[in-house]
Amino acid sequence: MKLIFMGTPDFAVPSLVKLHQSNHQIVAVVTGPDKAVGRGQKIRETPVKLKARELGIPMLTPEKLSDASFVEQLQRYGADLFVVVAFRILPASVFTIPPKGTINLHASLLPKYRGAAPINWAIINGEKETGVTTFFIEEKVDTGEWIFQRPVPIGDNETAGDLHDKLSQIGAEVLLETVSAIDKGNAPRIKQIGEATRAPKITRKICHLNWAQDARTVFNYVRGLSPYPRAFSIHKGQELKILKAEIQSGEKKTNVEPGLVIEVMKDRFIVACDEGSLAITGVQPPNRRPMSAAEYLRGYPLAEGEILQ
Repeated sequence: MKLIFMGTPDFAVPSLVKLHQSNHQIVAVVTGPDKAVGRGQKIRETPVKLKARELGIPMLTPEKLSDASFVEQLQRYGADLFVVVAFRILPASVFTIPPKGTINLHASLLPKYRGAAPINWAIINGEKETGVTTFFIEEKVDTGEWIFQRPVPIGDNETAGDLHDKLSQIGAEVLLETVSAIDKGNAPRIKQIGEATRAPKITRKICHLNWAQDARTVFNYVRGLSPYPRAFSIHKGQELKILKAEIQSGEKKTNVEPGLVIEVMKDRFIVACDEGSLAITGVQPPNRRPMSAAEYLRGYPLAEGEILQ
């Protein structure tokens, strides 16, 4: 079967490779245009573009997906199916082109965690299980009939980065199963039922830790935002990113202000939450690389009684 693959970030790369190695033919890859990033405004290509070039697959990098010239290019390839993994929202003029439809791989068990950041929110909300879903794209985002799902457990200390890597590999396997089922004409189409939950884009406001929550909740934010975009707190007017933490206890701290540094040790410092406290073991100071708390404490003064806001 002839496919057009659409994707942008690292999450999509294992799926691209898995389909390329199959008996299906990827006739083109659609990915995001190059972007200037960082202080030096260096041009960066998407991970999918880099991999597609390595595999020798023709690429399209449209600025606007609704442009008539782009739609005409897609039509000329004569693909049977479009496959989408972590890409932009497609207009109907695009996803209705292939005769076998357009499918998407989503990193949750739909209808739970519809939206841009399902991996982050599953961990932030303390879920014990998530998974992947393949489904047919329809007009409303993430609402189409699903084809296959695979549940995946979430470890108590697993970060968004850990879960991302695991789901990208499992998702690639499920996606290949889905494409093969569609090719054989026996792919199920199951209507999404149950309560839908949202997984909106992660904003700076969400990344700012609120110590006036219980230790478990703050811990879930830290690991749900690690390694990117990273939770942070404010110390002496500057942003301090909190990368790694451990729950100390769940007891109520009486007469202790949330965010108070209650103990400083060689390899960690303890911060009070509304209930319990967190041991901070990994941080990133302003304009510096990520480092262990031990490294940080050797170079930056931090004393008991100071406040993280």
